[in-house]
Amino acid sequence: MNDHARIAAGHEGPRSHASAPAAPRVLGLSVGALVLIALGVLLWFLTLDARHLLASDEGRYAEIAREMLVSGDWITPRYNDVLYFEKPPLHMWMTALSYELFGVGEWQTRLWGACCGLIGLGAMVLAARRWWGPRVAAWTGLILAATPNWYLGGHFNSLDISVSAALAVTLAATLIAQHPQASVPARRRWMLLAWAGMAAAVLAKGLIGLALPGLVLVVYSVATRDWRLWARLHLLPGVALFLVLVVPWFWAIGTRHPEFNHFFFIHEHLQRYTSTVHRRDAPPWYFVPQFLAGFLPWLGLIPGMWRAARDERATPGTPVPFRPARLVALWAVAIFLFFSASSSKLPGYLLPVMPAVALLAAIALERLPSRSWARWMWTMLALFALVAVLSPFAGKLGKAPGPRALFAAYGHWVLAASLLMALGAAAALWLRRVGREGTGRVAYAVGIYLGLTVALLGHETFGRPASGVDLVPAIERVLRPDMPLYGVKRLDHTLPFYLRHPLTMVAEPDELEFGVGQEPRRWLPTMATFDERWRTGPRALALMTPETRDELKAAGLPMWPVAEDARRVVVANFPTAPAAAP
Repeated sequence: MNDHARIAAGHEGPRSHASAPAAPRVLGLSVGALVLIALGVLLWFLTLDARHLLASDEGRYAEIAREMLVSGDWITPRYNDVLYFEKPPLHMWMTALSYELFGVGEWQTRLWGACCGLIGLGAMVLAARRWWGPRVAAWTGLILAATPNWYLGGHFNSLDISVSAALAVTLAATLIAQHPQASVPARRRWMLLAWAGMAAAVLAKGLIGLALPGLVLVVYSVATRDWRLWARLHLLPGVALFLVLVVPWFWAIGTRHPEFNHFFFIHEHLQRYTSTVHRRDAPPWYFVPQFLAGFLPWLGLIPGMWRAARDERATPGTPVPFRPARLVALWAVAIFLFFSASSSKLPGYLLPVMPAVALLAAIALERLPSRSWARWMWTMLALFALVAVLSPFAGKLGKAPGPRALFAAYGHWVLAASLLMALGAAAALWLRRVGREGTGRVAYAVGIYLGLTVALLGHETFGRPASGVDLVPAIERVLRPDMPLYGVKRLDHTLPFYLRHPLTMVAEPDELEFGVGQEPRRWLPTMATFDERWRTGPRALALMTPETRDELKAAGLPMWPVAEDARRVVVANFPTAPAAAP
């Protein structure tokens, strides 16, 4: 009896013949498992408000959503009150909806991303349960929740987690639809969900939402010679549903702004992928260290992941040789190579790979020999212990007294996080010795999860000064709703959100180049224009770097200080009352 048939028949391993009362279960889960899940989900959401926003993604998408809510225009994204066509609006729609329901704030900006992290996790758990049974499903959820790359992605306000969750739904629904026991109506429903997932991915980040699944299916068909899979994708109703979901916004934005189509499809897709127009080029191996760090706790499972895909036999009882593990593996590899070949690379691009990797790792963990597991736990215990020992030296990483102090403060959080992870590994080893290895594997995942939570909470050490939030009270004493706030050669991604006030760019538009090009009245293109407006125009504030402030002051531009930190300076063109001492 092969793996799929054995699991479907309920034979998941040796069982004791001794009679014992069955433990109470809800939805097929023990009370202990339900409590663990509830606590994990609660902790997942409770930490969203523990950190201030980081540049650039968090501040950018928080502010775009806020301006969308204030303006009431849900078709045309704007950033600092200028057109912003770099990305589709799904993520901003959901963030603006969060603001509408719960108010504007930090945890509200991260709420949709956190939901996406759990949506992607839940989708892969469902697919794993359908094909490999409840144990592999449980390992899939635990591994993905305790994968650094996915955990961090789910706790930052970024489009990458939105598109990754949508693609995870696409992959999971496709897998479930292809199960040999799926009826024709069930297969149709699951495939329509897969098409809806692709539509959501396109609305989250563009054409990769369609291109990546298409690429994977082509690669899988070639690798397995399974061309009949395409006949089971329900192409006609699926494409119809996809178009119904995707076309309305693209039609609306293209009708309002004819310039959108060229900028979005050519500049933001073709040129971004094939050139260094966004200055985000990196070597082809850029994502290798990103993956090694982002999947570090589970790297010991990679040999088993390879074997799970390589040795998989065709599913019995099907007219075609569908291989689910092979599809999952090719999903991860194809997407990894696709972004590695791109001329534009950022760490978040790796996120769509992680759900597939977690499912493969879960298969490998279920089949992992006990001795191999023990060796990996000793390796991780030694690594976490080493990090704990080195954490007091974190204060030597900075090049100046200020950064060194921040690193030293973060070293305490690193110590706590590494000790929690080491405790998880030690518990796994001890539980193995007493014959409870399965519980030990859960304990290890929990230790990693708690360690990641602590490490991320501690990042506020850097996040608060980077956000500029401490300058807000002083600025708000002077700034009025109708008063210009200039960004002089600097696009600050976080202060506009905290001030609830957009910037007017001066001299250097940064990533708002397209928007100000379409609406030139919304910025000051030269320093000479700014000089005249500053001297003769209405009362205004200006945000700039300390270096720019010194240059303008030396040139005789009148400025009165309002607020300042190590990264930014805010000045006024009129005398201001001195701030009260803190």
